[in-house]
Amino acid sequence: MLAEGVTFYPHSNPNLPFSTATQVGNIVYLSGQIGDKDGMLSSDMATQAHQVMLNIQAATKATGVTMADIFKCTVMIDDMAQWKAFSDIYITYFDKTTLPARSAFGADGLAMNAMFEVECMAYKAQ
Repeated sequence: MLAEGVTFYPHSNPNLPFSTATQVGNIVYLSGQIGDKDGMLSSDMATQAHQVMLNIQAATKATGVTMADIFKCTVMIDDMAQWKAFSDIYITYFDKTTLPARSAFGADGLAMNAMFEVECMAYKAQ
């Protein structure tokens, strides 16, 4: 049995084996997002990078937080040579004076052969 104060935000696709997010106390843990739109991935790096961030925005909206509430992100990149190009797109979705803490690492074999996956943590005032 889970402790009181744990909230699950179901994924819009009930066939996926995870929630969009889980909230424990004031922390919202957003599941990793890839750059798919309607189940399809673009073969273009910039398009996937922007879609990852748009998917994160949608997840924040569904959980009642905003991009400004995100304090930590973990970025998984299929090809670390794309790190700078991804970062250049990533930072446009945040206020540059309050960028979240971030880790990034190379990953071999992301879901659906995605180029990127990003998971985040956000603070939700109660």
